Amino acid sequence: MRVVIAEDNTLLREGLTLLLTTSGHEVVATASTGPQILPALLEHRPEIAVLDVRMPPSHRDEGLRAALEARTHLPALPVLMLSQYVEQSYAAELLGGGASGVGYLLKDRIGRVEEFLDALRRVAAGGIALDPEVVGQLLTRPAHSPLDALTPREREVLTLMAEGHDNITIAKTLVLTERSVSKHIGNIFAKLGLTPTDSGHRRVQAVLAYLGHQ
Repeated sequence: MRVVIAEDNTLLREGLTLLLTTSGHEVVATASTGPQILPALLEHRPEIAVLDVRMPPSHRDEGLRAALEARTHLPALPVLMLSQYVEQSYAAELLGGGASGVGYLLKDRIGRVEEFLDALRRVAAGGIALDPEVVGQLLTRPAHSPLDALTPREREVLTLMAEGHDNITIAKTLVLTERSVSKHIGNIFAKLGLTPTDSGHRRVQAVLAYLGHQ
């Protein structure tokens, strides 16, 4: 896979480059500041971009802004965002509008190499990869939210869906049959007023679009 990395921490940037190259991927460009990101993405048109949310010069949301702008020029560009902390508003903005091929991970997750590489592959394939802590905050809603209608089990299923897992994985994780998982998913969509679909990615996108606009 051809990858562009944007990370201002030199040690982490070089570490990511080494990890990806030794895993068989090609890092075609790196960026250390926000203004460098978009030109690199437009020039190299990678198969996925791995971007830090906060980049110089202001260390606020340059990485996120670059990702959103890049996707206006390259709508199908998969983007995996990295952050030191859960920043709920940033995650919701990235996931808004039924976005596909997006991920949002805490930097601590990089140390879990297989989990990180799995998330990278999932996002590159057009799926969703969210850090469990991000999902937890996205699922925390004010009173009278439609999410209040979900049972505890349905919330568990929704959380795993939002993390990007398929029905088989959800069934194994929760020790359920696939038929039970499908039933729970049907109930979730009915309660949230979302139309069910057979596509795992479209199901997750619909849920995340709903959550991202709350």
